[in-house]
Amino acid sequence: RDRYQRRVHGGAQVPRNPVTYQMNRSTIIMPCNWTGFTDPQSTEGWAIVDFDWSNAKGAWQSDGWAKHKPMDCEEMLAAQVKLTISASPETTVWVYRNSIKALPWYTSVRVKLEDPQYHPWFMKFSGAGNYHVPVCDSNTSPLKCSDLYHDQSQTPGYPHGDGDCLPPACDVGSIPVGEYLFNPLAANLSINGQTLLEWFINDYVFGPTGGSNPSVSGFFFDDAFLSWGPTEYESHVTEDLGLDSTQLKIISDAYWQYMGEVYKAVLDRGKFSWQQLWNGQMGGTCSTCPGPLVTNTTCAHSLRSLCTPDSPAQTRAMMYAFSPGNCGTNPANLTEVESDLANFLLVRGPHAWLGHGWLGCGRQYEYPAVLNLDYGEPTGLCYETAANSSVFRRDWTKSTIEMDCNTYTPRITFK
Repeated sequence: RDRYQRRVHGGAQVPRNPVTYQMNRSTIIMPCNWTGFTDPQSTEGWAIVDFDWSNAKGAWQSDGWAKHKPMDCEEMLAAQVKLTISASPETTVWVYRNSIKALPWYTSVRVKLEDPQYHPWFMKFSGAGNYHVPVCDSNTSPLKCSDLYHDQSQTPGYPHGDGDCLPPACDVGSIPVGEYLFNPLAANLSINGQTLLEWFINDYVFGPTGGSNPSVSGFFFDDAFLSWGPTEYESHVTEDLGLDSTQLKIISDAYWQYMGEVYKAVLDRGKFSWQQLWNGQMGGTCSTCPGPLVTNTTCAHSLRSLCTPDSPAQTRAMMYAFSPGNCGTNPANLTEVESDLANFLLVRGPHAWLGHGWLGCGRQYEYPAVLNLDYGEPTGLCYETAANSSVFRRDWTKSTIEMDCNTYTPRITFK
C-alpha cells in the first residue's frame, strides 16, 4: 500500500458517533485473509475492524472472489461484514473502496465499465499505441480489449496474479481484467441523469454493500491521483495516458476536489474513514502504515507538544499505532504494549484508537489483556510534573498514567 501523506480538504474532522474513553472501544486493526473469510474469532475484542479488498481473494488453490465468474469482491466484503457482526455485535466494521482505481471486481464499478455510455467517467489510453501494458486479455477467446486505461500491477490473473483465477481466464464480464482509472475531470459529468460524483457517493460508497448497510460504519479510501500521477500503477502510466505535467496537476486538483466532497458526505451520513484519522501528519490523510506518536527517542519532545489543548491529538480523530509501527510491526508479538498504552492514554482526545495500520494478509493479532481494563475518563490534559522533568502525568477518574521519559518507563496506577 502507498505511504503518501496526502492533502484532504475540509480541515480537522471527527466522527459523529458518541465519545467513549472505554479502552476496549478505542482499538482498531486492518486484518486480511487472502485464502478465505477472516475468522470472526480472530478479530473479537477489537473495536474497529477494517477489511481490505484482498480479503477472501482466493490466493493459490483456495476459493475466493478472484475465482468467481464474474468476480464479486464487493459482495464478499459485505458477507465478511455480516460474519464479523454476527459473532461480535459491538464491533464496528469498515470496508475498502479505492478512490481513483476503478476495480472491475467490484460489481458496481464493472457495470459502468462495461457500458460504453459511461466511458467518459474513466481515463483512456492516449491513442498513440505501443503501450507498456496490454490492451487485451490474451487468455480470452475472442480477445477482450478496451481502450480505457488498465494495467495489471495489483490484478488477479490466470494462471497466477494478485489472486489466482480459474481457467480459461479471469472473469470481470465483457472487459479485460485490470485496474482502470476514474476520470476526476468528469466528476460533474452527468450521464443518464447522474454525475460521476453522485454515483461515486450514492452507489459506490453508499450502495447496499457499503454505507447503506447499517453494519458498515466506515471506509478505507485507498490510493490517490497526485501531481505526478496516480499511485500504485505501472510506472509508465502517465506516458500511456499521454499526459504532461500541467495536465497531471489539473487532474490531481480535480481529484482532491471530488474527494473533499466524498469525505464531507461520509461525515454528513454518520460514517468515518481511515483517511480522516490523524497520526501526526502536518496535513493530508492518515498514512496506511502509521507509527506511534511517542517513541523512546522523541518521548519528552513529543509529549510536550501533544499535551496541549490545541494539539491535533485533542481536536482530531487520532490513530495511534503499536510500536514499532510503519508497516514493521509483528502484530502477533507486541513488544512495547505498556509504553504504547501509557502514551496513548496520556495524549488521547475524545476520538482516538490504538492499534495497527496495514500489515498485510495472513497476520495474527495479539489482543493484550490490558485493553480490557477500565481506566475511567481523563479529568484533564497530561502535564509535565516539573519544568524540564521529562516526567509526564495524566489523571483519570480510575487511574493515574505516567511516563518517565528519562528512562522510558511507563506507570499506570489504579485508584
